Order: sequence, then C-alpha cells, then structure tokens
Amino acid sequence: MERRFSHEVNIGGVLIGGNNPIAIQSMTNTRTGDVASTVRQIEELTREGCDIIRCAVPDMEAAAAIRQIRQQIRIPLVADIHFDHRLALAAIENGADKIRINPGNIGGEDKVREVVAAAKERGIPIRVGVNSGSLEKKYIEKYGHVTAEGLVESALGQVEMLERFDFHDIVISIKASDVMTSVKAHELIASRTDHPLHVGITETGSVIAGNIKSAVGIGIILHEGIGDTIRVSLTADPVEEIRSAKNILRALGMKKGGIEVVSCPTCGRTRIDLISLAGQVEKMTADYDLNIKVAVMGCAVNGPGEAREADIGIAGGNGEGLIFKKGEIIKKVPEQDLLAELKAMLDEISAEKR
Repeated sequence: MERRFSHEVNIGGVLIGGNNPIAIQSMTNTRTGDVASTVRQIEELTREGCDIIRCAVPDMEAAAAIRQIRQQIRIPLVADIHFDHRLALAAIENGADKIRINPGNIGGEDKVREVVAAAKERGIPIRVGVNSGSLEKKYIEKYGHVTAEGLVESALGQVEMLERFDFHDIVISIKASDVMTSVKAHELIASRTDHPLHVGITETGSVIAGNIKSAVGIGIILHEGIGDTIRVSLTADPVEEIRSAKNILRALGMKKGGIEVVSCPTCGRTRIDLISLAGQVEKMTADYDLNIKVAVMGCAVNGPGEAREADIGIAGGNGEGLIFKKGEIIKKVPEQDLLAELKAMLDEISAEKR
C-alpha cells in the first residue's frame, strides 16, 4: 500500500515523515539523573540501531541531567514529561531535541502556551502522547470504555490546542495495549491529520508475548502505509526493543542492511543442538556490517535446498555438517567446526567488501 503522506519533522538531525525511512525509537530504563549509566545504555542502544532515544524526566534532577547526557551521545534525545510544565521548560533549556507531553495534564492552557513558546524558540518538536491507560475520563464516559475513537479525539484535541498557539512541529502517538484498538485508532487518525505518527503497542508484556503483539500490531499499521517512527515496548532490556523493531521492519521489506539469520524448526531428523547453534550464529553475526542472509538448518539432507535463497549457511547432520553457498554444498566438516567455518566465510565476505 502507498505510504501515507506526513509532513517532515526534524528531531535533532533525524528527519521523520515525508519520504524518510521509518525511525526506530526506544526509552532508557536507567535513572536519568544517573548520567553515566544513562549514557552507557544509550550508547549500547545506538550500536544496536536505535535512531532516537527517550528519557523519563520525573524531576528537576533529571531535567538538569539532559544537558550532560545530550553532550555525550550521538542520537537525538527526547524528554518524556508528565504533570509539571516546569520540567518541560527545564528539559528544553538543557538541550532536549524533542519533548513528549500530554498537553491535557501539565497544568492548563497557559502552561502549555509557555512550553510551546520555549519549543518554538529552540526550534524543537513536541510529541503529543495519548495512551489507553491515561485516556481522559470524559472520553471513557462518552464511549463507555477505552476506544479507538476516544484515543483519536483526545490526540486531535491536544493537537488543536498546540495549533491554536501557531505551533505545528508536532508528532502524534496514540497507543493502546489492545492490538486491534491500536490498529483502528491509526486507521482513523491517518486521514485526519498530516502530522507524523509514532507507532507502537503499549504495555505488551515480556519478550515473547510483547514481540508477538508488537509484530502483529505494528506490522499491520505499517503495512497499511501508516507510521513514521516505531517503538517496540517490552518489559525487558531496551536492546531487545531495538532488535525486535529491526526484525519487524526487515520482515516488511522496510529496512535493509545487517545480517538476517534464518533457521528451520527442529524435527525428528535433527541430530545436532540446532537451538543452541542458531543462537550462537545470531550472536556472532551481530558483529558484522553485511547485508546478507545466513541460514542455519538442522537437516543435512534438505537444509541446502530449503535455504537456497540464503547467501551462505550451515546444515547439521549426525556428527558432521555441510557448508553451503546459494544452496550449493561447498564443504563437509565435523559438527564442532560448523561455527568456525561459518565465521571464516563471513570474514572473507567482509574483506571482499572493504
């Protein structure tokens, strides 16, 4: 489907909207006031592929820390603000590249006007965030419960408030923990505004459940041409959020680059520890900057054929395995040498691309 048009927004040098690639976001889980720990985590997320990072700003210590953090990182920093407009003003003063607020809960329109004036002076965007867990009571009463319609009305009402103050550098986020409510909300809002949309499913849970809900929800929304940035929200190390987001984008054909590892499910023919082997391959390939597909197959009989579209791969047997390239067997080696042989092939491809 054709991608929805949205106007371009500059977040600390990362352009979203327009024809720009879908940006990957995450949020730190360190105490923001602990500058050293927060910077270490952001650097780890940056190496993993995070494009934009968000930090919670619950107090003035955190707002002040924004300045030091921003000076030490390489990606744009978003300050997440609730309830107190003074925190937003302090975060802006200390160099945040964007702020995330709910205009309805930071103290009234006069306070929102102050925040808007500060953001406009610094030339930074504001992300309006509406979540199902914090939807205003009036919309719950109007529809009887949390609905897509209520989420959209809330978000557009807050956008309208900002636009009354002649502020248009806006990103919108509408998230629900229910997958299909999120999908419907994005479908409803997509034709009613041209502001960029940050897409995600909130409160999805731990890695397994969270990845399934996020992949289904974000996948449907992006496939419909909606969305400019994404975050996979997991109760886990934020690094897992970046890995999952990259995999979603790759599965949809929206991201190139990096090694894609494919592996077959185990079955009764498998005579090697395929689960462990696949995990080791995924960990090893993360260190390579290559745009290729690597297959890890459990059956030496069918493996090369099933993975013929992979660039290179390995297939296990009974105490031995095959090394193959584009589906063609090139070598048979002892099982314990499979990983080393695969690494040698990756090193060779890396050398050829230099």
